[in-house]
Amino acid sequence: MNYPVAPIPRELSWREVLTALTVSIGYLLVSFFLIGFKTDQLILATIFCTFYLASAATRKFILGFSVFIVFWIIFDYMKAFPNYLFNDVHIRDLYNAEVGFFGIQQGDARLTPNEYFQLHSYALADVLSGLFYLCWIPVPLGFAVFLFFRDREQLLRFSLSFLIVNLVGFVVYYLYPAAPPWYVSQHGFDLVQSTPGNTAGLARFDSFFGVTIFQSLYSKSSNVFAAMPSLHSAYPMVVVYAAWKNRLGVATLVFAVITTGIWFAAVYTNHHYVLDVLAGIVTAVAGITLFELLLQKNQKFRRFFSRYVALIS
Repeated sequence: MNYPVAPIPRELSWREVLTALTVSIGYLLVSFFLIGFKTDQLILATIFCTFYLASAATRKFILGFSVFIVFWIIFDYMKAFPNYLFNDVHIRDLYNAEVGFFGIQQGDARLTPNEYFQLHSYALADVLSGLFYLCWIPVPLGFAVFLFFRDREQLLRFSLSFLIVNLVGFVVYYLYPAAPPWYVSQHGFDLVQSTPGNTAGLARFDSFFGVTIFQSLYSKSSNVFAAMPSLHSAYPMVVVYAAWKNRLGVATLVFAVITTGIWFAAVYTNHHYVLDVLAGIVTAVAGITLFELLLQKNQKFRRFFSRYVALIS
């Protein structure tokens, strides 16, 4: 499909400056009142203003990636609305279901795969799991950069699919708050609402290399009771689908390997049950399908999509 190219001024105007400042200040104010001020917010606002105002090319780039910015903001704002305040947290029933479907016999006890791996961990698996888990955001973002320079329409298809997958996952978080397996290991089946994020088995990766990568990441967790579905498992599937649609051959296989590695790492590191991973897969399929249906069946969405492509082309 051919879309008209929207003209973007080459010279900086007061209109662009006002737009950038309004968006940035509005974001900082809403963030302050919802979750309090953080330096991350100022950095994000600065990046947006810099790219938006630097040149026509950088403006197109930041507008092309604004879908990911929206995702991050929504994810961050979830801290203001903990899902455990809206529905009961599922702890024991999810654990029992995991044991029932995927339990592993260990002596007289039947363990979840997570518990089994806690007893049988290996340095190589610790390192590989950490490396795979580090891919969950860099791979989608890196792929988006590739699409920006290759095909702007495909970039928007990918980024909007990614956003919709997240929105589907967020809805499930609130309908079905669920504790991760590491929570059961530490707290049993009692609800402790103030529980902070935890590196769980990924601490072994940090320890192996003498770093605090995952410790820093999980200290910023929006909600620990958001294990079902595993969006870590869903994200790379969106990349695999987009790579397949773009006929990228070997790259598609590489992304498929990374996806499988993340699925394994999610369970091995005690962050997700197998059921969470399966739910993440279903979420990815549902989100991608919903995007395709909206693009095919909804005229308003199709018009929005066309205008957005024109804006970044």
